[in-house]
Amino acid sequence: MPDLTASAVVPADADTVWRVVRDFDGLPTWHPAIAASELEGDGRSDQVGAVRRLTLGDGGVVRESLVALDDRERRLTYAILESPFPVRDYRSTIRVHPVTKTGESFVAWSVLFDCDLDDAERLSALFAGDVFGSGLDGLVSHLSPSA
Repeated sequence: MPDLTASAVVPADADTVWRVVRDFDGLPTWHPAIAASELEGDGRSDQVGAVRRLTLGDGGVVRESLVALDDRERRLTYAILESPFPVRDYRSTIRVHPVTKTGESFVAWSVLFDCDLDDAERLSALFAGDVFGSGLDGLVSHLSPSA
């Protein structure tokens, strides 16, 4: 089972970063690969069990469920329900930590998933770089003072 983490320092305080990250329906505002997000049913973006339907830039669709949301720990966990990626038991967590010396934030985005052995290396590179890496770059850009 691949288990990987990507991280970045974001030039904003932890509470500000957390307000952006905790919005389960807000990914299109800061992630460049997400064209649209829509909550299904009567779910709220801060409600465990909410399901979002993400439309990717290439037109692909990913459905994800909010598994956990912890404001005290600044941690959000979600699971993929359906996607174009050949994964099973995909569970990802984004966590925001304060960098007390500078007033910035350290954001770690991790995932643990299962897949066929032949797909593991390709999917690990895809999630670490194209999903998490570009997402963290987008978060930095979104929250940069010059943005």
